[in-house]
Amino acid sequence: MNNNDLVTKLWKLCDNLRDGGVSYQNYVNELASLLFLKMCEQTGLEKKLLPQGLYWKDLKGKIGQEQHQFYRKMLVQLGEDTHAIVRAIFQNVNTTITQPAQLTELVSNMDNLDWYDFGGKGKSRDDFGDMYEGLLQKNANETKSGAGQYFTPRSLISTIVKVMQPQPREVIQDPAAGTGGFLIEADKYIKANTHDLDDLDGDDQDFQMKHAFVGLELVPETRRLALMNCLLHDIEGDANEGAIRLGNTLGSAGESLPKANVILTNPPFGSAASTNITRTFVHPTGNKQLCFMQHIYDALEPGGRAAVVIPDNVLFEGGKGTEIRRDLMDKCNLHTILRLPTGIFYAQGVKTNVLFFQKGTPENKHQDKGCTKETWVFDMRTNMNTFGKRRPLTEKHFDAFIAAYGADKNGQSPREEGVYETLGNIFAEGETAESLSEKAHKVDSARWRKFSREYIREQKGDSLDISWLKDLEATSAENLPEPEVLAGEAMAELTEAMSEIYQLMQALGANDEAEAQKQLLEEAFGLSEKPEVE
Repeated sequence: MNNNDLVTKLWKLCDNLRDGGVSYQNYVNELASLLFLKMCEQTGLEKKLLPQGLYWKDLKGKIGQEQHQFYRKMLVQLGEDTHAIVRAIFQNVNTTITQPAQLTELVSNMDNLDWYDFGGKGKSRDDFGDMYEGLLQKNANETKSGAGQYFTPRSLISTIVKVMQPQPREVIQDPAAGTGGFLIEADKYIKANTHDLDDLDGDDQDFQMKHAFVGLELVPETRRLALMNCLLHDIEGDANEGAIRLGNTLGSAGESLPKANVILTNPPFGSAASTNITRTFVHPTGNKQLCFMQHIYDALEPGGRAAVVIPDNVLFEGGKGTEIRRDLMDKCNLHTILRLPTGIFYAQGVKTNVLFFQKGTPENKHQDKGCTKETWVFDMRTNMNTFGKRRPLTEKHFDAFIAAYGADKNGQSPREEGVYETLGNIFAEGETAESLSEKAHKVDSARWRKFSREYIREQKGDSLDISWLKDLEATSAENLPEPEVLAGEAMAELTEAMSEIYQLMQALGANDEAEAQKQLLEEAFGLSEKPEVE
């Protein structure tokens, strides 16, 4: 049975959990624990990772109340295990299954699945890792909470890794690791280009498994999912903390991360309370995405490269935002911006981009002034289909961008302005890619354009919110997005505006008034309990 079939069947096993009151958010957590134990049996890792007596066979050998009590004690014991990574995976983990019969049915059905492919070959660690990622994606698709909050579309991750081309012996960091998607994809890319690491000597193989990948995640439960994901993909990481550390990138934990050759990340959207930002940055700000940007270009080794998913406000926010973008373009060669289509993240109205940059310049990796000379922008948003559950974003949608980006990982391949058609684009009535490319001022209709540093400074005031295509949605009712997308975009703009006003009030010293207004909003959205009136 192939992995996709297994993911579908595993997810279907959750039906009895739902009937027993287990929420969507807890599905993946319950399946993750059991899948990990099953993986250890299938791949012969039980003796290496688990204490004797806490194997899959020990769990399935019991039924009913006895099994349920054993499983609860099992989780506690694994959370106190001597193996640091196993201990981190199961620490403070409790089952939300309250009915013993449900657990027995789940274990029995999972054990009876066909864990072999059509050639009769058992599943490898990578196979189990792929299944696990399939469960995470399934959860993200089923609910806008839970995994959906931190799940970056795999097609986008794959595209970013393809153009960034991580190499063996490079330290690859994700300071907002989520469930580890970027690190897993980078590992897959390296393995695919080294015959599953067989082309490397023993020291290099050991480096790849234990030292090449470093992530940091703030939420303990999410870190648990990421650690399991990495271990299933044969990424062990540090012996004490695993590949994914627990901590706040905008605090002391972020400062302790090792310098990286490659940083691939999607920092969390939205605003952060000032108490979450405890590091001292050169350009202090309450905007956590701008703080993440500073961490990223500071954490790169000279000559290192980064690809960062960021919301639109990072491109145009004034004040400290302008200073940080100038600092970025001084210290790094910001060679490429990809404007992403709407609807690809759990919050429909969020508009996002990917910034690609190299610390220093190709000629001098230690240069720290005037590194950006020109920036290329690929517009995958204007006059594009709106993506979502009914119209998923696939890797093929990025083919035109990958071709335009070129073969050089630092964006130094020969480039030419153009690209008039990409999968999913929308044309005006009577227009075609050929007719657009034949216009006298055809570059104005191209999706791929170059902008000099002087233009960005003098014409844009160092804003990177660069767009030029005529938006057909503004002139044609037929091309308007779905109502929920429009509503989501309006909500996102209002949220961002409220965040900026909140920060402005704090900057003006009106802290009490700002907190009072924030509390009113939280109460209106049911995010906090209303104070009792005596």
